[in-house]
Parts: sequence; C-alpha cells; structure tokens
Amino acid sequence: MHGNETAPIELLLQLTHDLSQGRQPLTQALLIVFGNLPAIRAARRYLHNDLNRLFGGRHLAVTPGNESRRAFALEQAVQAFYRAADAAGPVNRGHLDMHTAIRGSLYRQFALLPAHAGDFSPNFYQLLQASGMDAVVRHTEAGDTFTHFTCEKFAAQSATLELGKVMPFGANDLSLFAAADAAIRAWIADAPLPPRDKAPVDYFLVEESIIKREGEFTLNLAADVENFTALPAGYEIARQAEKRWVVQARAPYILFPNAGVATGQRAGLLLRAAALRLPQPA
Repeated sequence: MHGNETAPIELLLQLTHDLSQGRQPLTQALLIVFGNLPAIRAARRYLHNDLNRLFGGRHLAVTPGNESRRAFALEQAVQAFYRAADAAGPVNRGHLDMHTAIRGSLYRQFALLPAHAGDFSPNFYQLLQASGMDAVVRHTEAGDTFTHFTCEKFAAQSATLELGKVMPFGANDLSLFAAADAAIRAWIADAPLPPRDKAPVDYFLVEESIIKREGEFTLNLAADVENFTALPAGYEIARQAEKRWVVQARAPYILFPNAGVATGQRAGLLLRAAALRLPQPA
C-alpha cells in the first residue's frame, strides 16, 4: 500500500518471478497487488493521501488524486477477483497485506487483524504463527484499511503483516522475512506450513484510538519510543483542545504513534494484553 515500504515489494517480486518460471507451486486462485505504483516510483509513502485510509468507499470523501483513484481501482479489482474465484461455488478467502513500519518495535514482526463480528479461523492463526509474527493485534472498531475492506465486504480472513523497518530498495535483509515468505509460499500451494521456531505469539486488543482532530495536537512521546512500549498509568500521552488521552493501567501499550498524520487520522493506538481464544472446530 505504501511506496516506500520496499521489503514486501521485493518479496512479492521474487514470488511472482518464481511463479512465472514454474518454480513456485500454486493451487489457489491468487491476486497479487502492488498497491501504489506511482508512489513506489517516487520512493514516497504516498503522493496525495494515505492509500491505506481510503477503503470502504472513503476515497469518495477526499480530493481526487492518485490514491483516491488507486483505492477505487483496487476495490474493483478485489471484487472482480472474488467474483471469478466464486464462479464454481463459494471458496475460503484470505488476504495478507504486507507492510514495514516507520518506528522501531519491541516486537519486530507483528500482525494486525481487522475488527470482525465473527471469529478468525484456527488455520488462519496458524498461518500467522508460521509467518514468524511475534505479536497479533486485533482491532475492535471498524476501519478504513485494505484488510478491513476485504474482511468486512467479502468475509475474507485478512491481516496486515508488519515485517520490520522501512528501508530503501536494495537495503533490505530479506533473510529477516524468511518465515513470512516460506509460510506464504506454503499457503498458496496448499502445502504444510513451516514449523514455528520462536516463542509463542503475544496477543493484544486495541483499547482506544488517538484521533487527531485539529492542528493544535500534541503527542507527548519522543521520536525513539518504540511500538509496544508500556507507558506509566496516568501519563498524558496526547492532547488537543477538547480532549486529553491519559494512559490507563489496563491498556498501557502504544502502537503507531505519529503526530504528523493528517487531521482526522489516527495518531496512535493504545493496546491491552489479552488471551487468545480460538474457536472450536465445527
């Protein structure tokens, strides 16, 4: 989705090359998306608007530009893809959206699940574990991301994978993403998932979103504070004219703090730790 997040692009380029050469088995209907080609060429996160905030028709609410056109085109492409895949009958739908993050993180690789009225399947959680995710964060409110769109509109098992730090093309150590690459390759080939070789996944729920409503917004965090840092209870993390955000003891973990987002966008998430409860097999 973001033009400067190059590691996922390099992984997908390798995957598409291996598919085209017949070296990667494929037993599933597969749609590969390079979300924002103009931004990739410009080595920028986006040109006019954050593409990953424009799904579910929200592209209609912004001034027309590169990202609004891309969001509409991607929505149409996904709809056509699932319609074609369902031609012979309903199929299980999955969606992984790969990113890299601006800030450092106490959990180097983690997944975000969209808000979803139902359950995610045990098989999907197994995929996330095999992908090497150190943590899983589940949203509790509807959102505007690509994964929220595919989950809400098409009942896909969807997740955003945060694979590491933003780096320029050619500077990525792709060996750091080997687990995710191997799991995705097994997934699309309907092959056994690779075994997990790290500690169990930690699980979090989003307790509150910090939404920047005006220009006079203050985020009281240093630039080097990492994702998943636990802040002290009572600490004022952000302020604007009509609202203060104060850390509560039950939800002290900060994710994606960024005072530079546009007005109306999310400037951070406060998380609480939770126990993962998988649905029982039917």
